Amino acid sequence: MDITPTEVYKLFLEDPESFKTSAASPEDCLQAFRSASRRAASILCITVSAKLSMMYNAACDARELARTELPDTTIEVMDSYSATPSEGMVALAAARAAADGKEMAEVTRTAEEIRDKVGAIVFLDTIRHVYRSGRIPKIASQIGSMLNIKPLLTVSKVVNFAGMARNRKQGIERMLQMMRDRVGDSPVHVSVTHAYALDEAEKLKERVASEFNCVEMWLSEFSPVMGYACGTGTVGVAFYPEG
Repeated sequence: MDITPTEVYKLFLEDPESFKTSAASPEDCLQAFRSASRRAASILCITVSAKLSMMYNAACDARELARTELPDTTIEVMDSYSATPSEGMVALAAARAAADGKEMAEVTRTAEEIRDKVGAIVFLDTIRHVYRSGRIPKIASQIGSMLNIKPLLTVSKVVNFAGMARNRKQGIERMLQMMRDRVGDSPVHVSVTHAYALDEAEKLKERVASEFNCVEMWLSEFSPVMGYACGTGTVGVAFYPEG
């Protein structure tokens, strides 16, 4: 709460092996629900994929605790099936529906519609830290790092290995082609994201803006929790087609 992602990545680079993460507790979630209940009668909590974190379970536990403490507040917990800015896109769609005065059921349906359409592709500068995702053994990460293998990952409920590249140029080309295969010429909502690689992300944003029919676009930085498994130098795109 009192340090930026960039500052965290600087600490990460100093000693990556001592960098640790932990999920929020039910009490942390309950405190968030208490705060939100002062401003709203209904709460939709959208979490990172339950396949990637204990956050969804913690939020569900907090919802049960809140039934007694906050009896006049309706709380729903939704698994985004995602992470990175694609999770944020689900939350943003829900927030926009709520700001338009939609009822809770319609806000939830809106979030579910975007959840079913959104995609995320991530290109890692190193495979060294990917074992932390639980997708490959640590020894495989170490060997891949020595061979300078740079993986492409997708996020859909879990982190999926989608291919590899020998260099950044090749990796970004493949990432954009994968995105193009998904959305074609359709108008698209896009977020370009990075982990301590702002210059590269800004270049990628310019390419996406010139090569795709973008309805809206953001530039964001990976949360350090994602950087924990991806490492610095990571860039990615999250997106969904309009309509």
